[in-house]
Formats: sequence, structure tokens, C-alpha cells
Amino acid sequence: MMKKLLLLVPVFAISAMCTFAQFTENFTDGDITTNPAWVTGNAADWVVTAGQLQSNNTTASSSFYLSTPSILATTAQWEFYTKLTFNTSSTNYVDVFLIASATDLSATATNGFFVRIGNTADEISLYRKDGATSTKIIDGVDATTNTSSNTIRIKVIRDASNQWILSRDLTGGTNYTVEGSVTDAAYPTSNSFGFFVKQSTASFFQRHFFDDINVQTYAPDVTAPVIQSSTVLSSTALDVLFNEPLDATTANTIGNYSVNNSIGAPATAVLDGSNSALVHLTFTGSFADAVANQLTVNGVKDISGNAISNGTSAFTYFAPYIPKQYDVVIDEIMADESPVVGLPAREWIELKNTTTKAITITGWKIKDGTGISGAFPTYTLNPGAYVILCSSTAAPDLATYGATLSPTSFPGLTNTGELLTLVNELGEVMHAVNYSLAWYHDAAKEDGGWTIEMINTKSPCSGISNWKASTDIKGGTPGAINSADGGTPDATGPKLLSVSVTDPTHITLYYDETLDSLKAATIANYSITGGITVASAVGVGPLFDAVNITLGTALSTGVAYTITAASAITDCLGNAIGANNTANIFLPSPAARFDLVVNEILFNPLPSINAEPPGVDYVEIYNRSNKVIDLGKVYITNRSSTTGKVGTLVKISSTGRLIQPGEFIVVTEDPAVVQRDFDVKNAAAFITLSSMPSYSDDKGFVIICDIDTNIIDEIRYTEKWHFKLIDNRENVSLERINYNDTSLVQSEQERNWHSAAKSLYPGFGTPTYKNSQNGADQLVQGEVSISPAVFSPDNDGRDDVATVNYSFPTPGYVGNITIFDAAGRPVRYLQKNALLGMTGFFRWDGLGDKGQQLAVGIYVIYTEVFNLQGKKKSFKTPIVLARQ
Repeated sequence: MMKKLLLLVPVFAISAMCTFAQFTENFTDGDITTNPAWVTGNAADWVVTAGQLQSNNTTASSSFYLSTPSILATTAQWEFYTKLTFNTSSTNYVDVFLIASATDLSATATNGFFVRIGNTADEISLYRKDGATSTKIIDGVDATTNTSSNTIRIKVIRDASNQWILSRDLTGGTNYTVEGSVTDAAYPTSNSFGFFVKQSTASFFQRHFFDDINVQTYAPDVTAPVIQSSTVLSSTALDVLFNEPLDATTANTIGNYSVNNSIGAPATAVLDGSNSALVHLTFTGSFADAVANQLTVNGVKDISGNAISNGTSAFTYFAPYIPKQYDVVIDEIMADESPVVGLPAREWIELKNTTTKAITITGWKIKDGTGISGAFPTYTLNPGAYVILCSSTAAPDLATYGATLSPTSFPGLTNTGELLTLVNELGEVMHAVNYSLAWYHDAAKEDGGWTIEMINTKSPCSGISNWKASTDIKGGTPGAINSADGGTPDATGPKLLSVSVTDPTHITLYYDETLDSLKAATIANYSITGGITVASAVGVGPLFDAVNITLGTALSTGVAYTITAASAITDCLGNAIGANNTANIFLPSPAARFDLVVNEILFNPLPSINAEPPGVDYVEIYNRSNKVIDLGKVYITNRSSTTGKVGTLVKISSTGRLIQPGEFIVVTEDPAVVQRDFDVKNAAAFITLSSMPSYSDDKGFVIICDIDTNIIDEIRYTEKWHFKLIDNRENVSLERINYNDTSLVQSEQERNWHSAAKSLYPGFGTPTYKNSQNGADQLVQGEVSISPAVFSPDNDGRDDVATVNYSFPTPGYVGNITIFDAAGRPVRYLQKNALLGMTGFFRWDGLGDKGQQLAVGIYVIYTEVFNLQGKKKSFKTPIVLARQ
């Protein structure tokens, strides 16, 4: 038994040596009593909190310690984490003993080495303690711990030759910076490792934290440093980052570096003062723009003396790029996020870099009609890349689709449309869009959940023609190429649409697209007849589709002038203006009572059928005066049928459009729908309003007036004015019979209005031209005629159809037309109860009711007309059907 006990003693000694020679401690066991066991003068001075060792002493002007057995003293490496949530000072610091001759770290007689964190210079330094004397042997960088919260990881190495290297990372990570090195052979043995804390007042109590302690045998570094990256700072400066701390002498030797492309060695090489793995190089020659270069490094050593051999790193310098207008564009908009289709119910705007250059958009802003966002944070938009702009609350939902930026005060987007402007850090316009519901080109999608996308981002100033609703099944393509991407780049020059006159010396030109603002502002690019000169020209931002011109000589009332824009005027892509480069100028006269009249009203349009967009209201206005009138000063509205109060005024033209004597204009929310439902003669006569006044399907008021609600014309319509035999009054307009009848009494007004005829016009209306029921000229008597007398429906292009022409002195007639053969048998019912205009025609193609080809011979066209007053008349006209 005795023999066995003796054998256990050396085994226990060996076990103890292994335990204390190397150890790790992360306090995950929640105590300091075991694995390993710690020693302290007062157990209450320390606690383990949230897996970290924390000081717990609450005595002012005190010092206290905690130590654990550790015999590793040479060829050793010590590493630990600490957090001090205070600004260190000469009375508030920590000494971390790497080697201690005794467990009591506060004893004067204890010898060893320690790292001091803090003291007067607020530094991290290495000391040797010789009894009562402590000597600083590595002097760390001053002011390192001069902050209210210090998170630090420290590593100390003592190699076989007794060289000490002190390193630290002030983020708590492992990207160490070397504080310094020294050779000191004192104290080759150790008893303990531990922490000694010195504190002053209560504001420093319980604010020391320690964790991740690792004491192990040092394995010498035998690997040469490696280049991690080379970062271009300018055309002559390059930063080279290595994977470990470097020897300062070899790192600062310019001959150890060389760049190809005839650049050669740097003029200077300087090891960074706070990161000993980073070298700053400057060169005499400049790097060429966008040319790939290669840096070669030889002879640079790490602190262990390992030298790099033929280390290489590629880098390319890009000359600073100053972005131009339209280099970054607004290319997708989610203005109405509900109902959800597939994307988050969030509003957002997408930007795209249309160039091959990286563009910094730091400090840029987005604005709408009511406000402007805060500056964009630091961000570089790569070539061809996208970024999503949104509110901070929307960002988490949209970040899964791509990069997001959340500037403060991100504007709320109006569902029906508004002007959005992207400006750079100087406030210069980079791109602007004035979107509306019409940009969807799809009534079903404009109700929400779908984005509008730019079709061709190389044509950023084309407006509505270059946008459409997304076709992606999610409802949009945030952070990715647009579903609508493609199209043909704009190769057409701008068109001069119109001119508005503000006063005798100020006019504004309106174009159909964005102009090159510099060329638009060149006065030599404009000429005006009548000896009128141009004194100045200024493009109107942010869209730059209008130009304000100041005249050197005043316009005269009643004189027609013509302005011509020179071919030097181009759109934003450089396409020159073509033949559409002239416009008439008139100094308009104010509109007096009945100068303009309401000429046609559609107040009961078609409902939505088979997913087709529903019809829209329209009002046709006629200039019955001999004046040129500026519609920018004319408004359309309604009136309450209960209170008589005039409704909200809607300006007819925001661009100050002129209406000439005898001219028609039609105002509506969607000209395309009106053109779908009616035979339109002059598409240029439409004016699109963002919102029409409300006109009831049964009765209401249509008013045109000036800004002071002085009435120019007012019609109190009712559906009872329609022709009585029309059963379905949807999509049937009311037409004014006589322009010159300006009666104000409703019963008298009724006699001057009538349903539009169907016989000529497929949609029961005549928007943009003379009414079917117009009665200004009543020269003809009621008659029906046939031409030609002989027709041959053989599709040879000559006399293929017979035309039944009619004319009557008053509106309101209904007609039946029947074709009889020579035996008196009806073979074709051409029209049944057709509402006739005062003049018009029908055509017969020679076919029977079943579409069959009829035999040659004599036929009779029998026309019977009548009205609600009981007047009737019939016409029998023979015609010959022949064939060759």
C-alpha cells in the first residue's frame, strides 16, 4: 500500500503541472471556485455575471486582486479580453499579471511581469515588477483608453529568446496592433496569473469585466506575411494591408515594393502608427485611369523575422467620376401599395445607375411637391446597380429584395401621381418624373399593388411613353431589372407644343419632352416674327420641358406672331428638334361672358365591361368669339344642387394653352378612353385633367369661369334632355344645337340641347369637332337621296357601295330604312329606329339580311322618318344593283 501511495505523488505533480502550465477560462461555469480555482483577498470583491468576471468591490480608494495558479513563464503566450466602462486615470487602472511569484498580487514582495491598462497616460503598457519597484519596459500609445468605454483584447508573447511582444485590438477582436517589443530575461518561472484593480470613487465601482483568458505555450511564427488587400487612395497613393504585424524597418524600405506599368518603387513607404499590419505607399508617377496594375512585395518581414517573397496584389485606379444629369435615374415607383399583389405593402422608389462608373450618392435627396427627404447616408451605387429608397419602417420588409436606403423624412407617394425630383448634394436636379395614373397604361393595375417601371433607362426624359405597369407576378421588381426593360432608345427630337403668354414681355414655351437645359437657355436659338427680340431664356426645372422667355420688345394685342426654335435645340439625349419647331403667339384677351360655351357633355359614360377600363366624362368647349383666349386662366367646375355653392375650381390648362376663335377643346381625365369609345377627329384638341369635376348621371351643373368665379358659361343639364326613344343613355353625349343660343333659363336651354346622333358616330358623340345636331346653318330642306344610281358591289374600287344621304332642318328625327327587291319583298333592313342627325348618311354594300349576295336588278330603298311631335315623311328611291 505504501508503495502505491509513493507512485501517486509524482503522477499528481505532473497533473498539476499540466493543469497550470496551460489553461483557459471563459467563466461559463458561473463561478471562480473550480476549473480553475481563483484566489482573492475578499471573495465578495468578485462575481461572475452573464458569463463574464466582474469586479464587485464598492470601497473607495481601494485595490483588490484575483489570481489563479499558472507556471507558464517562457516560450509562452497570454491572451485575454477586458472591458472597462470608464475613462482610466492614475488612480483607476488594471494590472494584469502574466507572471507572478505569489498568489497575492497586491503584496510588495511579489515579483513578475504585468500589463497595465490605464494610468496617467491612458495607455496599454508592459511592466516588470521587482518587489516595490515597477519598470515600464514597453511603452504603449498614449490616450488609448481615454474613452468612457474601452473594449480591448490583449495578446502578449514571450519567445524562447525572451523577446516580449505586446499587441492589442481596441474593438475586442483579434485584428491586433503591436504596441511594441522588448527583450527581458528576468523571472523564468511563475506561480500565478491574475488581475489587480485600483479604483478611486464610487463612479468606478463594478465597472471592470474580464473574459476569454487563454494561457498557452507559444508556437513560433515561421510563416511569412501575406498581402490581404491593396486599396487605392488616389492616383499616387496606395494602402497595403498584411495579415499580421510587420517589422518597421523592412516595412518602411521603399525598395521592397514595386508596381508594374513603368510605375516602379514608391517614393515613400510608412508603417501605420496604429495598425502595424498596414503600410502607406506614395508614388511619384500616377496610376492610369481604369488600368489594372500589380504590386509586388519582397523582403518585408513580420515581427518574427519571416520575409515575404514575391507577394502580389492587383489593383485598379478609377479617376474620380462626377455624375451628370440622368446618370442615376428614378426607374420604378410603388406609389399605391394596396391591395397587395405579391410585394410588401410598402411605398418605395428605385434608383438605377445607368453608367459604367461607380457613383457616390452620399448626401443626395428625393423630394416631392410637399417636402424633401434628409440626405442619403454614405453609399456608392455600382455600375448598372439598383437601390431601393424607402422609409426606415419599410426597409426591413424590402431589404430581402436588394439594397435599401432610408433617408429621414422619406416622402409619402401620392397614389394618383405627383412630381418626384432626385437632387445631388449640391441641390442640382439629377432626374425628375411627373408620374400619373395614365403611366400605367392599364386601368386594372392602377388601382394598387403594382409598380410603374421605366421601359428604357437610356431614354430617361421621354415621360409617359417610356413607362408602363410592371408585368412581374409579384407586382414589381425591386432591386432587379425591370420586367418592362427594353424598348427602343429615343431617337426623336423634341416637339414645340404651345406657347402661353404671361404678359406682353413674358412667354413660356412648352415641349413634349425634357430639353438640354443649356441649349434651351441660349437666346440665339429662338427667333420671332414681327421684329420681336428675345432678351433671355431660362429652362424650367426640374423637368426642363418648358422655357421661360423674356422679350426685348412687347407684344401687341390682336397681332399674330410666330416663334421658331432653331435646330440646335435638343432633348436630353441630344436629338435635335425637327419640323415641329414653330408655334403661334397671341397676346390673349380675357374671356368675357359667353366668349366660351359648353358645347357637348358626356356625364354617363360606359361602365367597365369584360375587364375593359370604364368610360370617362368629358366636356367640350367652343370658342364662339373672335378672341384668342388663354385657357390657363379659365376654370371648369360644378355647383351643388342643394346649396347652389360653386364647387372646387379646376384649371383647364396648367401650361396656359390658347384657344383660337372657332376652335373646340375637350377636357377629360383620360383622352385615350374617349378616343376608344368615340370617333375623334382631332386628338390634339384634348386637354388632360388630373381630376374632373363630378358630374352626376342624372342631372347637374357644368360651369366654366375665371379664378374669381365670374361665370363665362353655365349649363344646368338633366338626362331628361335626351331623345325620348333612347332606352340606354350610357355613353350618349348631349350636344348644343346652336352655339349662339345663350339662354340662361333652363326650360329654354333644353330646346338647345339634344342627344348626339348614332347614325354617323359609333359612340353617340362628336368630341373635338362640330356637333351632329348642330343647327347653326339650317339651309337645306328635309330630303333623302341615293348615290350612285347604279352601283356594282364587286370590290373593284369603283361604285362598290350605295350611299343613302339625308338632311333635315331640325334634329330629333328617327329613321327606318328598308331595301325591297323588284317583287316588293324586303331583302335588307338597313336601319331600325336610328336617331338621325340633321345631316348624315348610311351605306348599303349590296348584301341581304343574311349576308348573302343579292341578284342583279332593280331595288327600292324605302326611308321612313318621324319625330316625337308626330311629323312623318317617307322616301322611295330606286337603285340598280349591277355586276361586271
